[in-house]
Amino acid sequence: MLTPREMRFLACLLVAILAVSCGPSRDGSPIDVAIIGDAEGLFAEGVRLSPAAQHLRAATAEGLVALDPAGQVIPAIAERWIVTDDGMSYIFRLRDSAWPDGDTITAAGVRRLLLARLEQLEGTSLGLDLAKITDVRAMTGRVIELRLSSPMPQFLRLLAQPELGLVRSGSGAGPMIMSRDEEEQALVRLSALPPEDRGLPARENWEEYARPLTLRAMPAEAAVDAFSTGEVDLVLNGKLATFPLAELGPLSRGTIRVDPALGLFGLLVVSDAGLLAEPERREALSMAIDRATLIEPFGLGGWQPTEWIAPPGLFDPPAPFPSSRWPDLQFEQRRLIAAARIAAWSAETGEEPVLRVELPPGPGSAILLREIARDWQAIGVRTEPVDPGEEADLVLRDRLARYSSPRWFINQFNCRLDLGLCEPEADELARQALVLDDPAERRRLLVEAHAALVDAEIFIPLGPPVRWSLVRGAVGPYEANQWGLHPLFPLTQPTR
Repeated sequence: MLTPREMRFLACLLVAILAVSCGPSRDGSPIDVAIIGDAEGLFAEGVRLSPAAQHLRAATAEGLVALDPAGQVIPAIAERWIVTDDGMSYIFRLRDSAWPDGDTITAAGVRRLLLARLEQLEGTSLGLDLAKITDVRAMTGRVIELRLSSPMPQFLRLLAQPELGLVRSGSGAGPMIMSRDEEEQALVRLSALPPEDRGLPARENWEEYARPLTLRAMPAEAAVDAFSTGEVDLVLNGKLATFPLAELGPLSRGTIRVDPALGLFGLLVVSDAGLLAEPERREALSMAIDRATLIEPFGLGGWQPTEWIAPPGLFDPPAPFPSSRWPDLQFEQRRLIAAARIAAWSAETGEEPVLRVELPPGPGSAILLREIARDWQAIGVRTEPVDPGEEADLVLRDRLARYSSPRWFINQFNCRLDLGLCEPEADELARQALVLDDPAERRRLLVEAHAALVDAEIFIPLGPPVRWSLVRGAVGPYEANQWGLHPLFPLTQPTR
């Protein structure tokens, strides 16, 4: 016999299917969303999620907290929380609601799921970010505590990541439910759960006010074409590699929105052989790139190039880095120094300076590589593009930050991740900083860790990542934000 919640769940699912297949809801027709990416990646499970899977997980499996359209932390399974004065204990009160099978959401159950998820995340960069968690305790039936090794002001934002959405017996606790289209398996139908199943007061005829939503993952060109023809209302997860596609279609019925993204965008050194064997020659490559003109062909206003791995302003107080790594040198002087280092290596070895560079497919990647190759040709280095999976010397690293701290940037190069060249000294300094209560001492270690990474010349930073969306005027609430995550559930809710 079905429980009342299971009956409501099935009724809600039926509403979603009928609304999408038979016509618009009271507030309009279904919102059709396309996320640029691989169709199968939309349904990824576990903790290594594509952007499409992140958006789907966030819509169907909340964690303790979530992000709103502006990227701010809001309640989810936890309806409220307090932080102790020392900043090392976060105490959450869970909402009074249940899992899809009717069982009550309890602190003990959430603790088990959270501990299992933290274990799954070991060996990932997100696992390194969460390393400050030292204990998870169920205090009472609906109260759970997370203890940290030292204060972390950005901890709630970290908890709001989609990978920390809790799944029990294959299902999450909303705020939406999912069904797959029988004819088009790559299409997902999403519908809001009843308010009472989200820990809110019951609302009569709630389903008449919530718009249904469809979601699919598509190649970039297909997504832009679908937007241009009106087949989809919102396109997410555009990157620099695909940005030229957004400029080609007739976008009179929509708008390009560019996120003020925070994160890494540059070339990761994955080979320490030949030309790249010594840090001084890797530095030469970085010195030779004219970052001020790098993105000019894209017409992206507001993009700020950088020569540092972590933005100096993220250190508290801001790190005393100059705006340039080479403040006493004009660009032409840098180029002459770089050319001399490359020429000396070539004369000593008798080898031609050639670098294999891997960038993701897309017209934007071709433009970016053309600009980089031009700068490196000026110092005597020839550049060869290689496809993903082929042997490369340098690989484009394009990642959005999870939270605004230099720790996130430092963790991206941890030796445990085995992504490319790394610096054990930076790892050790970051590990020591995990347990320090003194913010000044903690900052000092992070500054030193960052300096160790910069000195090792294992990454050639270019600037912030680029993330763009196509947004039809009738879609709301949509807001550009620095995290590149745009929650789907708020799009379905009435705006008045």
